[in-house]
Amino acid sequence: MNKIMPTKSTNPNDTRYLFLIAILSVVVPLVVALLLFMPQTGKLGDLDVSFLPGLHAVLNSLTALSLITGYYFIKKGNRRNHRFAMSTAFVLSSFFLISYVTYHYQAAPTSFGGEGTIKAIYYFILLTHIVLAAVIVPLVLLSVYFAVSNQFERHKKISRWTFPLWLYVAITGVVVYLMISPYYA
Repeated sequence: MNKIMPTKSTNPNDTRYLFLIAILSVVVPLVVALLLFMPQTGKLGDLDVSFLPGLHAVLNSLTALSLITGYYFIKKGNRRNHRFAMSTAFVLSSFFLISYVTYHYQAAPTSFGGEGTIKAIYYFILLTHIVLAAVIVPLVLLSVYFAVSNQFERHKKISRWTFPLWLYVAITGVVVYLMISPYYA
């Protein structure tokens, strides 16, 4: 077996980290779902979070750019810049998640006001975005774990799925914001 690129779980910490990834993969989407179905409006006092949806769009845009940049660098064989770009995407997505949870904990929900075909398009994009945002959590965490633990074959295998789904979630996050932004209070 190649010691630089193991294909099987040779890391004794794998079980512990994979268990943690499994827990986070359930807890993160569950917390987000609870906030969406049971809004906690005003629990943070007078904290104004009205600027956060715009920030979310910026974070998602920057995440998408980081993902595309990371993809470009790995295709060119530049692992160092790939690692930097993908770490940037991970950090931006983490900031997004914290900000998103904060916003939905504090702000009242916003309803889409469009009608007809545009409403159907909006809800299709929103639904696929939400479902894939939940799916992407374990994929991103596994991709990152396999990369930092030098399990590059496993990283490469899972990242083939992670990259396009993560990119779709980042881009549709911006599209959803642009479509609903006229209806924010």
